[in-house]
Parts: sequence; C-alpha cells; structure tokens
Amino acid sequence: MNIPTVELDEVDRRILNALQADASLNNAELARLVHVSPPTCLRRVKQLTDSGVIARQVAILSPEMVGARLTAIVEITLDVQAAERMEEFERHVADQEAVLQCYRVSPGPDFVLVVQVADMPAYHALAHRLFATHTNVRNVKAYFSTFRSKFETRIGV
Repeated sequence: MNIPTVELDEVDRRILNALQADASLNNAELARLVHVSPPTCLRRVKQLTDSGVIARQVAILSPEMVGARLTAIVEITLDVQAAERMEEFERHVADQEAVLQCYRVSPGPDFVLVVQVADMPAYHALAHRLFATHTNVRNVKAYFSTFRSKFETRIGV
C-alpha cells in the first residue's frame, strides 16, 4: 500500500501542531494562535481534512475515569497467514469496542492489539469471545499494563 505524502508548508505545520495539542479551538482562536487570518485558517483546515491529513478530531478520555482500568497489549499468531485469512481476522476484531488498535506486524506474531477493558474478568470474556473460539488463532500472548508513563497521540510534523 503506497499512500502519497502530502506536502506541508509552515502554516500547515503550525495548524496541525496546534490542533494536535487542542482540537477544540474554534477557527478564530486557531487563526490567532498560528498567525493567519480566519478565512485562511478555515481554508487550510478544510484542505488538510479533505486531503486526509486530518483523519478525524476526537476527545481523548481518561480510561480510569470511565471504568476501563485494564490495558492489555496482545500478540496474536494465526495458523494460516494467507491474505484473506489476515483480513478475516481484522474484520473479526474491528467491531470490538475494547480493541482500540490492531496492527499487522513482522517479524514475530501476526498481529498486535491494544485492548482496554474494565478488569481481568472482562479481558477473559473478550479473549474467549475473540481468540479461543476463532479457529485460525494459534497463539495468544497478553501483556498487562501496570503503569502508563507516557501516552501521546501527537505526530511531529
């Protein structure tokens, strides 16, 4: 998969960095912060969104405050790694609210998942539902976070 890189100028970079720090800024606040006029800012944000550079704007929640206290990093190895079987597994986990991220990786396991659940019983139920009953899952290895010293969503641009 070869996705073209979008050329960004300094104004684009200032806008992106400001929005990554605080996406709740209104257009006037953002324009003032990045030193451009509001119409220019609005046009640039629209271009960045239309081009796919800005994929979406979200609120980042504190897992502990909403009862999702257990983070698991889960390695999954499949029995059959044919492309259609990999895609089948991705579809299998895609609708699971507790699966926050799913990566195909190499070398080592086939997938690494980031899972957020309330507690260990919730993880066990998820693991049974997603992995134990899936005929193509050969191996599951889970790591449970005891402390998160860093969490960042910002990409340096």
